[in-house]
Amino acid sequence: MVALPGMVPAPTWFWAALIAFWLFGWLFVERLSKAISDKKIDQRVGVIIPIVFGAALLVIWEAITVGLAVPTVIMPPPSMIWAKLVSSVPTLLADFNQTFLKAVLIGYVIGCGSGFLVAILIDRSPFFKRGLLPLGNFVSALPIIGVAPIMVMWFGFDWPSKAAVVVVMTFFPMLVNTIAGLSASGNMERDLMRTYASGYWQTLFKLRLPAAAPFIFNALKINSTLALIGAIVAEFFGTPIVGMGFRISTEVGRMNVDMVWAEIAVAAVAGSVFYGVIALLERAVTFWHPSVRGG
Repeated sequence: MVALPGMVPAPTWFWAALIAFWLFGWLFVERLSKAISDKKIDQRVGVIIPIVFGAALLVIWEAITVGLAVPTVIMPPPSMIWAKLVSSVPTLLADFNQTFLKAVLIGYVIGCGSGFLVAILIDRSPFFKRGLLPLGNFVSALPIIGVAPIMVMWFGFDWPSKAAVVVVMTFFPMLVNTIAGLSASGNMERDLMRTYASGYWQTLFKLRLPAAAPFIFNALKINSTLALIGAIVAEFFGTPIVGMGFRISTEVGRMNVDMVWAEIAVAAVAGSVFYGVIALLERAVTFWHPSVRGG
């Protein structure tokens, strides 16, 4: 791999070695996965599988782009993207702060929180169910490329308009999943609560919300990716000279594809970590659920 740039195009033996490398990685991951499923190895060792798989993809990506002399405008190699990441840390941090820490997190909290509260209102009142649920369905059907320019005109070019787009995108998944979760508790459990003379709020907090927790966390995980996508796309329609979406659209016009991929890498890592934190929180809260107890 180190000597590859000096022997472009790559010789036949190099491609044979690359195929052997991929087959070896495939065999290793398959054997390790089977050993974990057979409980011969601790399940925590399973974290090696995505690491090995991801590393193999990066090596193959580097080998193909360099070995075939692919133009960097079309597909830069991972080494070039890494060099841009290292040299552009201040810019990437500023974009991350603008897009993720401001627009994504604030919009995510407001959107998920409002969807949850509206679901409680709908569950509490048939009137709200007939009025608010169709309205929420209407909002979810709005295209983001139509909503984003409107939000920019309403809330300005800074992060509040991007947070508003995130609110629109995350509201309905939380609403629908919470309503479904509130109906997940069985009739026998509800009858038991009634025999104890439990009121609506006691039944809600002690029975129905715990039963709805898997549904609520499912919405939170879905929204963790939707929020990041919504904020980045919204920045294409007007933003200060900072932000992931702004940087991607600007650098594409300048043909600086390595910077575009660096922003994509930061967004992918941030989204994956965000999703992972919510998944770990779900395992801690819903430890009683069969899906969690089953591993």
